Amino acid sequence: MTSPTTFPASGSASGTRSSAQLIRAEAPVVAHNYHPLPVVVARAEGTWVEDVEGRRYLDMLAGYSALNFGHRHPAIVEAAHRQLDEVTLTSRAFHNDRLAGFAERLAELTGLDMVLPMNTGAEAVESAVKVARKWAYEVKGVAPGRATVVVADGNFHGRTTTIVSFSTDEAARAGFGPFTPGFRAVPYNDLAALEAAVDETTAAVLIEPIQGEAGVVIPDEGYLTGVRELTRRLGCLFIADEIQSGLGRTGRTLAVDHESVVPDVLLLGKALGGGIVPVSAVVAHRDVLSVLRPGDHGSTFGGNPLSAAVGSAVLDLLATGEFQRRAAELGDVLDRGLAALTGTGVIAYRARGLWAGVDIDPAIGTGRQISERLLAEGVLVKDTHGSTLRLAPPLTITEEELHTALEALRKVLA
Repeated sequence: MTSPTTFPASGSASGTRSSAQLIRAEAPVVAHNYHPLPVVVARAEGTWVEDVEGRRYLDMLAGYSALNFGHRHPAIVEAAHRQLDEVTLTSRAFHNDRLAGFAERLAELTGLDMVLPMNTGAEAVESAVKVARKWAYEVKGVAPGRATVVVADGNFHGRTTTIVSFSTDEAARAGFGPFTPGFRAVPYNDLAALEAAVDETTAAVLIEPIQGEAGVVIPDEGYLTGVRELTRRLGCLFIADEIQSGLGRTGRTLAVDHESVVPDVLLLGKALGGGIVPVSAVVAHRDVLSVLRPGDHGSTFGGNPLSAAVGSAVLDLLATGEFQRRAAELGDVLDRGLAALTGTGVIAYRARGLWAGVDIDPAIGTGRQISERLLAEGVLVKDTHGSTLRLAPPLTITEEELHTALEALRKVLA
């Protein structure tokens, strides 16, 4: 496989060590909290990456949607370079000249009012839980210490102690208790179960509009509308975690846009940092975020000038609508390609825009084994939950590159 990308000459970060040597060197000094595929990326541009030996790979994962705009998108890189020459960090002890514009643009894009800037996706989720609880006590009138949040089975919102407390994935929880109380889990895509779980203590319903880690699980049409109606009627907040599904991935700016739903609280991350810096945000109605007062919550790096400049460049790209259109149009190509593979190694798949969960026949191999075979063909993907692959290429991918990836999948399944 060849790519049209010409990479610059390699720097000295890896010295003269080979991929195998670098992988072995990590083992004694890097915590083993991941099981990466055996590829050592040294350079990247657009939809392609290159290892230290110069082998090129088509990236069909895009950093779990953190690289929606591809590796080193020139407009985002330029914005980062420009800001690096000015100021990178002030902390929120002082104002900076980039935060207001970033927050104004993000509020306008989402149809909401206020922004709480953070860094990682998990920080955004933790922040939203705190805000929802405080809103429940100050606005809804829930008795102190009694607020609850309803979540969905199969959720993935991060890996902090509080978040794994309401995970239903035992692998995420084992060995990390005692767990934070105050959460109730109900089946995903089940409005009746959700309504039964909401009571006078409920501060919020927190869901992913599409469950990513679970295998790109897409709810029935009308589910998100139902969640919006139910939370409004029963007097609690609707928090939509769009950290993976948002910012063009599904063919719309947000996954909730497919049902024209506006949640009370929206969580963004990953692609908001353009693949350069970690940027996340809690975006909400004014009456929700206004419960925070100085000293209630904070982040040294949240809203720093560099992240605000990069985030603003991302919002510039989204404002054109080009990436949403590409995800929708090429999503049809992806859908047709996966449909053609169904019954010949693919048991089932779920796709929306340029995002798909592909269930592989276990008789052919585990998701990890198929990922390794695709690696040998020059295509990078990631498995989840046994024999399911996740496909989430950069939204800059071409139709030809998409066909290349689908052909590689057909080859390894055969």
